[in-house]
Amino acid sequence: MTSDIAEDVFWARLTAAEIQARATPETVVLIPVASTEQHGPHLAVGVDTVLAGAVAERTARRLLARGTPALVTPTIWSGLAEHHMDFGGTMTLDLATFSALVGGIARSVARHGFRRIALVNGHGGNTEAIGSAAIELTRSLGVPVVGLTYWLANADTFAAILEDQPNVMHACEAETSMMMALAPDCVRTDRIEAAVPKRFAPPAPPGFKRSRPFAEMTDTGVIGDPRRASAEKGERLLEAAAKRLSEELARPEMWG
Repeated sequence: MTSDIAEDVFWARLTAAEIQARATPETVVLIPVASTEQHGPHLAVGVDTVLAGAVAERTARRLLARGTPALVTPTIWSGLAEHHMDFGGTMTLDLATFSALVGGIARSVARHGFRRIALVNGHGGNTEAIGSAAIELTRSLGVPVVGLTYWLANADTFAAILEDQPNVMHACEAETSMMMALAPDCVRTDRIEAAVPKRFAPPAPPGFKRSRPFAEMTDTGVIGDPRRASAEKGERLLEAAAKRLSEELARPEMWG
């Protein structure tokens, strides 16, 4: 392989033979898992797909720089987003379909000889399902499958960067900042003021889970305040996420 191909982390940009040449026991395959859903009046519906893919790519490149081979599959762009349907623009799957989709991709990766698989989740509604999928797939495939949600894995680093919130919420300071850094054409800056909710109900406290439509929680589809967002802040969040994930996924203990 030429040097450019050798450094390419995208599964979809490689030939079958090039992918199989990387199927070593040390290669980490990252599967970004996301959603297509409303993100208020100021952000495009592809936010979670853009962010999950970007975090996975940056993580893979950092792994490669550390000497750990890595690949990133195409992003799963639809997830569990029933709670956003009232605002329009959203696509959602039921749990059985979502689990089958994630499982089918992970099984395909394992069948090609890869032995380290990470499900990189970028949508809050997928969190519990990704954790369960990682457990069940590890058992059924006989290879370690790690499930993670990138901002939960970075609670401390994100808290140190954000000014108005402790971590990612929804279409908020954090997500708006990262989209400004990655895809500014998907940010309607003239609608940011209108995105600030006049009312919103906070989610259940840690340790509790309750399903509630977003229309009952916020009048704009936003949880949080995007007015302090900036591209510079978004870049810092993305780099912090990739740094933490690459450090953890490079540890042999994660896979042993």
